[in-house]
Amino acid sequence: MVIVISQSLFFNARGQTAYIPPEKPKLVVGIVVEQLRYDHLEQYRSRLAENGIRLLLNEGTYYQNASYEYMLTQSAPGHATISTGAEPFVHGITSDSWYASLRNELVYSTADNSVDPVGGSYESGQRSPVNLLASTFSDELKMATNGLAKVYAVGMKDNSAILSAGHSADAAYWYDSFTGTWMTSNYYMDSLPGWMNDFNASGYSDIFLDGSWTLLRPLEDYIDCVPDSNAFEAGFDGVNYFPYDLKKMSTKRKLLTREKDYSLLNEVPFGNSLTNQFAMKLIEKEELGLDDVTDFLTICFSATDNIGHRFGPSSFELADAVYRLDKDIAELLAFLNDKIGKRNILVYFTSAHGVSEIPGIRESYRIPSGFFIQNQAIQLLRSYLNVLYGEGNWVKGYSEKQVFLNREFIEDAKIDLDEMRQRVARFMVQFAGVASAYPYSAFEANDFIDGNLLRISNSFNPKRTGDVIIILNPGWVEKKDDHVTEHNSPYECDTHVPLIWYGWSVNRATVTRKVNLTAISATLSSLLKVPYPNACTGEPLFELFR
Repeated sequence: MVIVISQSLFFNARGQTAYIPPEKPKLVVGIVVEQLRYDHLEQYRSRLAENGIRLLLNEGTYYQNASYEYMLTQSAPGHATISTGAEPFVHGITSDSWYASLRNELVYSTADNSVDPVGGSYESGQRSPVNLLASTFSDELKMATNGLAKVYAVGMKDNSAILSAGHSADAAYWYDSFTGTWMTSNYYMDSLPGWMNDFNASGYSDIFLDGSWTLLRPLEDYIDCVPDSNAFEAGFDGVNYFPYDLKKMSTKRKLLTREKDYSLLNEVPFGNSLTNQFAMKLIEKEELGLDDVTDFLTICFSATDNIGHRFGPSSFELADAVYRLDKDIAELLAFLNDKIGKRNILVYFTSAHGVSEIPGIRESYRIPSGFFIQNQAIQLLRSYLNVLYGEGNWVKGYSEKQVFLNREFIEDAKIDLDEMRQRVARFMVQFAGVASAYPYSAFEANDFIDGNLLRISNSFNPKRTGDVIIILNPGWVEKKDDHVTEHNSPYECDTHVPLIWYGWSVNRATVTRKVNLTAISATLSSLLKVPYPNACTGEPLFELFR
């Protein structure tokens, strides 16, 4: 269903045509927020500022039923799916990290030992899109314009920026938690541009961390949140209520060689504000959107992800982060409209994934939920296999709801690998919170039409997927460090995200039909008349072509 409220052909007071939108936008801006569910916008809509996210909702095309159609709903797969228009089983970014059996190591999604850092610490700099197996919309835009289109991506996380930028970008920039500055790798360039060195020297990170995190809005605007201090949230070192003295916290957590722990900025809303300031400076200094060739920029806001993990989606902290993000979006839109003009920009706003409610909160309402303790489960699995097959290193490990078996050891022992996978699947399904478990062979040659099996299949890559994949019951999450909740499931809370288009020739409309996030790249390619990304399976959003 589509409700069109006004058209993109504008008229003046006398009914004469005021202008017709240009053939192409001068700048496409992708705004991707991590861990923002669809219902968060509906929950806070009436309290958002008129010129922020609400401006997108009121003047753009709002897709109310946009979802990811794969199981491992994490940050890296989300950004890669948006940029390629393909499912993870094709573009290869099946999770934030995966286990490479032949190399016997855990591989981070953007790790690349062949490159060196530029402008930041060594630990944060060996990064590139080397593991992304498909082209992106921005890659195709670069080729279609003979390299004239400027392509950039920025984000606090390296994987969000890199996977959004694609292979042929002018640069992907990310935040270095060791130095509190922005950086890249020599995959893109040999040295930072002068404007970026000036930005890093301005000390924005110190300014943000020298203050406090207090509530932005009156208490009544947090009425639908759980109490600020409660037994469910992890908080910072056990403190889970406002205000937060960031200067004290960052100094207390300082590293041996530095006066501050700049990683704290990843975990508070001001990380989003820093990202916003950096993105606007990039637009200005790189002169994006100022000529007749369409440029492309993705801005990735990730502070909400870490806040949600520590405090949950119903917390004062997450609500305040959304209110502060709304302020950042308002500043960004004002900047874009003033500098380039609404008719010359095309903006899409979405999220990389959602998040589940804290199990303890669900249990307080007598809704089934809980934590799956994966370490205990794997210990018991090892004991079970030792009894069944004799003492041996049968299991290499567990990662992202996947059991990885020691295939070489099993082969040397002349044991049927598929048989062991099936036994492991039957064993894992006995644990509390496990809904189902499937062996590798279930997804090698099957073509599922719908449901969770399709979503698992869309996350399945033969070289990067484990031997047994498990699905937890709705409301159950894995127990990880100081996280009180997680995403990474095929359920509504993790897959259903907002999607809004704004600017250029976009109608004011609300669309209720179900759409896949793979549609973003397909739509951009169609609108800008460039080839689809080479693995794209998405369908263009036809409402934007009316």
